[in-house]
Amino acid sequence: MKNDFLPICKEDMVNRGWDRLDFLFISGDAYVDHPSFGPAIIGRLLEKYGYRVGIIAQPDWRSTLDFKKMGKPRLGVLVSAGNLDSMLNKFTAAKKYRSTDNYSPGGKAGCRPDRATIVYCNRIREVWKNIPLIIGGIEASLRRFAHYDYWSNSVRRSIMIDSRADLLIYGMGEKQIKEIADQLNQGIAVADIRNVQGTCYKADSLEHLWDYIEAPSYEDVIGDKKAFTQAFNIQYQEQDAVRGKTIVQNHGEFSVIQNPPAMPLTTLEMDEIYDLPYQRTYHPSYEKAGGVPAILEVKYSLVSHRGCFGGCSFCAIVSHQGRIIQSRSQESIINEAKLITAMPDFKGYIHDVGGPTANFRIQSCEHQSERGTCKGRQCLGSNPCKELAPSHSDYLTLLRTLRALPGVKKVFIRSGLRYDYLIADKNSEEFLRELCEHHVSGQLKVAPEHISPHVTHLMGKSGKNVYLKFSKAFKCVNEILGKEQYLVPYFMSSHPGAGLKEAIELAEFIRDLNYRPEQVQDFIPTPGSLSTCMYYTEMNPLTGEKIYVAKNIHEKKMQRALMQYRDPKNYPLVYEALTKANRQDLIGHGPKCLIRPPQRHINKPSLSTNKPNQRKVAVSHIKNTKKQTRKH
Repeated sequence: MKNDFLPICKEDMVNRGWDRLDFLFISGDAYVDHPSFGPAIIGRLLEKYGYRVGIIAQPDWRSTLDFKKMGKPRLGVLVSAGNLDSMLNKFTAAKKYRSTDNYSPGGKAGCRPDRATIVYCNRIREVWKNIPLIIGGIEASLRRFAHYDYWSNSVRRSIMIDSRADLLIYGMGEKQIKEIADQLNQGIAVADIRNVQGTCYKADSLEHLWDYIEAPSYEDVIGDKKAFTQAFNIQYQEQDAVRGKTIVQNHGEFSVIQNPPAMPLTTLEMDEIYDLPYQRTYHPSYEKAGGVPAILEVKYSLVSHRGCFGGCSFCAIVSHQGRIIQSRSQESIINEAKLITAMPDFKGYIHDVGGPTANFRIQSCEHQSERGTCKGRQCLGSNPCKELAPSHSDYLTLLRTLRALPGVKKVFIRSGLRYDYLIADKNSEEFLRELCEHHVSGQLKVAPEHISPHVTHLMGKSGKNVYLKFSKAFKCVNEILGKEQYLVPYFMSSHPGAGLKEAIELAEFIRDLNYRPEQVQDFIPTPGSLSTCMYYTEMNPLTGEKIYVAKNIHEKKMQRALMQYRDPKNYPLVYEALTKANRQDLIGHGPKCLIRPPQRHINKPSLSTNKPNQRKVAVSHIKNTKKQTRKH
């Protein structure tokens, strides 16, 4: 039984001899029993501690039938929208429907509702009015306070209010769910579970609290952008398990109360989670639909750690996993690698070894375990801390061991690699050489995101010169090795702070690199990020500085087109952008020009018409045009 999939229907429960579940997990994603998917981790962890868990994946939200099919659970219902925010999963930056969904069977789109957490929770409340209802996952985690919602262009209430949930787990959730499950199992009412770190709850009084910070209320922030930045700043600065304080935000008759973040997982706890008996693939019921595409990215990959101190403003990792690195032991990772090599369809290639950032295997400095991360300062970002202690020795040892395993032909690194951290390491030459020799297959993807100093500073990214320094070192090492390998840089358009001037500056940089980006990324203001606060308020919440933000759809199209100025279909937009910015010097035949001058074409009417009269008119128009041309 230990190696079976978790139950998804009554029949599965009967086969296990169960008459009732302890917890029912409602998920917006298809059920994939792999440690890269939240429901699998939470379900397996609860299973380990003796709780009976069933999963209803992607229920039909148009009625309550699917929600009732496994019966009322004994302890509570857990709800997650999935591995992505449901709105981000469904819509592009242009607010158009995505044609596919990698987290659904066969990649089919439309298998979950908008704002899935809220919809699922309200269905559960229809079925079982007073059952303990606990929400988690990235959607709940990043919408836990009043937040800007790009898709409705409005400030929405905490998801706790709209979902009517009893508890919200933010962050990864393993510590929290074990503690909550144990308290519920002891008969403690869900309304009395108020002491779990990494959770939020609602209260109509603050008498039980002490030493807390009150953020501007929902009523304040919906009408005042400055109040919104103040609320965000409090939430952002207190996002630390060691020094963070309780935060309160009033929503009318209720207050949403956030306990400090959960403590980082120890190496032993991380190993425990990744050593659970996962099936490591999607549920067999999806086979007819062609499986679940999301498994392809992770099936032969290894998670080495969690957390990120990179400081990217547009990233949600800080609010979800925190800045303190939590690493698995090398033994645990190697044991998982052996499981992968034993798979019947393994071809000898481990696709990735990393986490949010591949080469962060250790904490950024030695002080974090005792006093947490520094308030108001970044470890790396655009201005690295002097206490930063870069080292790749542990990661390098791990990679050497993995590539020496029987059956392994190649170990790739495909997670984001922070090249600024790499070159800051005094012993970077050794790692860079082995990276190029063993872990790159022709191309290495990196993410400078932009090169304008103003924009990269707001992004929390290193500047252009750092990228050029790494690019030079990468090229030099490959020349020594006799390898022809290339960097593939990712760039982002329309981030707060980027106007046409900065977009053109980026286009000129792309020109000088002689690079033709196949993929470009338009900034999407996802809930809870620093960049999203900048986008909505047009202010930097950390400094109060006013920021230019491209919100006009046409300007965003121009910025995006400038990144691919060589594409003929982008010519009109690029021409318009350069003219509007008074950069006609980039229109011409010189080597530094982005596009050629417009040519005057004579539009010849089509002769492919079956109507004789229209054909005569067309031929006559062409003859007259030719006569006038000869006269001139």
